[in-house]
Amino acid sequence: MRVLLVEDDIALSEAVCGYLRAKAFVVDAVPSLAQASAALHGAQYAAVLLDLHLGDGDGLSLLPQVRALKDRPIVIVLTAKDQVTDRIRGLDAGADDYLIKPYDPGELLARLRAVERRRSTSTAPVVQLGDLEIDLARELVRSRGVPVTLTQKEWALLRVMATRPDRIHTRDNLQDALYGFDDEADSNTLEVFISRLRRKLGREHIQTLRGLGYRLVAAGGDAP
Repeated sequence: MRVLLVEDDIALSEAVCGYLRAKAFVVDAVPSLAQASAALHGAQYAAVLLDLHLGDGDGLSLLPQVRALKDRPIVIVLTAKDQVTDRIRGLDAGADDYLIKPYDPGELLARLRAVERRRSTSTAPVVQLGDLEIDLARELVRSRGVPVTLTQKEWALLRVMATRPDRIHTRDNLQDALYGFDDEADSNTLEVFISRLRRKLGREHIQTLRGLGYRLVAAGGDAP
């Protein structure tokens, strides 16, 4: 899951980034509205964590751009204000949720996962695809009832596909789930991780649609 953090408190930004990256999220952090706008047009995000009080304006002014995106990310407003009117203003402007500073990183993680589940076509945190079981809430995977150990990058990739198992995920979309814009990746990195997941989950569970991308399936499909 790739996240854009818009926060001008550098210490807080670094702490949030470190925490979420340790939980297999890819996080891009920017301190201003101008940089956030550029980031939104340069990568596809699943979520935007948006501070309201930024040096170059009100964070809510970014929401029209977010709503105009084809694949609109969820937006969680982060604000030091605790007035009910400010919460209402954020939600009315199009935010999906809010957190009052100071907040616990664990609560932020829970909010991200809760909103992600609401956006998912799956109504349950557990995705069942034949003999493959993916527990999004607890980050557990079982194949034929046997626990599967995944690296952070493997889980980040699987999480994107499992959240929308009905969807064909393009190469660019999956690459975004693996790396932020400060990271470098070889051209065949995605194929390497797809190959690793197939070895651990079963080749039949990741379908290749040539020229389109990949899709997580119960069984079968083209998986060369």
